[in-house]
Amino acid sequence: MRQPSATICQLLAGCLLPGLLLTGGGSTVRADVSLASIFSDHMVLQRDVEVPVWGTAAEGEEVTVQLGDQTAVCVASGGKWNVKLKPIAAGGPHVLSVRGKNALAVNDVLIGEVWICSGQSNMVWGLKDSFEPQSVIAGSADDGLRLITVPRVSKDEPQSAIDAKWEPAAPGSVEAFSAVGYYFGKHLRETLKVPVGLINTSFGGTPAEAWTSRERLESVPELAQSILGNYKQAIDLYPMALAKYKEDMNRWQEEANKAKAEGKPDPAAPRPPVDPSGNPQRPCGLYNAMIAPLIPFAIRGAIWYQGESNADRAQQYATLFPSMIQDWRTRWGQGEFPFFFVQLAPYTRIVKEPADSAWAELREAQRLTTLSLPNTAMAVITDVGEELDIHPRRKREVGERLALAARKLAYGENIPHSGPTFKELKIDGDKAIVHFDHVAGGLVAKDGPLTGFTLAGADGKFVIAQAEIVGDTVVLKAPEVPAPVHVRFGWANFPVVNLWNQAGLPASPFRTDQLPWITK
Repeated sequence: MRQPSATICQLLAGCLLPGLLLTGGGSTVRADVSLASIFSDHMVLQRDVEVPVWGTAAEGEEVTVQLGDQTAVCVASGGKWNVKLKPIAAGGPHVLSVRGKNALAVNDVLIGEVWICSGQSNMVWGLKDSFEPQSVIAGSADDGLRLITVPRVSKDEPQSAIDAKWEPAAPGSVEAFSAVGYYFGKHLRETLKVPVGLINTSFGGTPAEAWTSRERLESVPELAQSILGNYKQAIDLYPMALAKYKEDMNRWQEEANKAKAEGKPDPAAPRPPVDPSGNPQRPCGLYNAMIAPLIPFAIRGAIWYQGESNADRAQQYATLFPSMIQDWRTRWGQGEFPFFFVQLAPYTRIVKEPADSAWAELREAQRLTTLSLPNTAMAVITDVGEELDIHPRRKREVGERLALAARKLAYGENIPHSGPTFKELKIDGDKAIVHFDHVAGGLVAKDGPLTGFTLAGADGKFVIAQAEIVGDTVVLKAPEVPAPVHVRFGWANFPVVNLWNQAGLPASPFRTDQLPWITK
């Protein structure tokens, strides 16, 4: 039998994360007619699109849904009902009423912009734990900004309910809410002047495959084999791991008894393996419990902050991440809705010389996603990382840069929304000339000479390059590379870079080469 892969070991050695709810999906008070749990008082419905409304009812029961001057009628089939309301302009408050053999009312409903906020711990990260939050929290009361947080639960089968309610933004509701989500929504509120609803469905320490449906993973051979195949093997290996743990515990008990008799400290106890079927990192589990119950609630788009948990499989992420985005878009049935994400922040000790980097490869997989999928954008945050903390506290810049992408791509504003991005490379003798898109008035070397560029010849050995801005290009040279072939920028776990544009946005790390991935 082949050795278990790193992914399998992670599944067997995983642990429950702080804040994990051990209960299942949300409970619903059953009646002859009921609404899906995402509908509650104080919610926001998406403006200017058809709005699905759905729930359960007795077989054949006629259900009438009313919102404002609209009425829609349907008959329950298979115990379920659904209607679509015609597009509604921003405004409110309204009452959403549902009538069958009984009557329900959802009060204080606003119509505006609805966004999904998803990912792992840097999206989970609460406003109260971000950089200098006191004054922000104190001034957060805004009845036009509405929030809901999906409980952190993983399930093996798609769920239909969540145990959560909408609430208006106020000091008590925002302090534990996603800081990135809050700053994103606050920026949109200030610029769009319409209600904004944020659905925070995020879970720390989770890989992208946990947020992807089984059907989608099965449809991509590479992912079916490497992710679902590894998960099955982890399940198969669990009894063996459990038996070994019991043996190790017996041995440890003997050693502990001996140490106690000799007056010595106890040896370290072995850690029990975690049943992969109960690991929140397992494939599809978070999609089933934290995404499926939201579908097909009308949304404008999604923001995403994740990648740390996939960094050791960055090459795979280049397939997995766009597959996950396409999966969500297909299942929501709202076309290629906007999907904006955050590039990994700098992290770990700064390394001065060029070196391979799994985190750089993950950033490259993210950059490639913006090139392969329409209506996507990436917020670059090379200026907010912390060497010793995977959770940088400065979330305002993150949320606001995502909001710039939304204003540009979702709402059609003519504004710069991206820092410089690689366009093309030209070689002129011993010089490498890099052309950029999104220069937004011109390239800028912030706070000193340009840093972060490396050059390599045909041998693929990178050295630090001398870099100079010339117009909308950067010209590179290095005495050790008389015939340059490849360029990399910001290629490190913690990139030290200072190329920006005149709009005040940092350039994205990139590479021009097609050398093998170290994370293959």
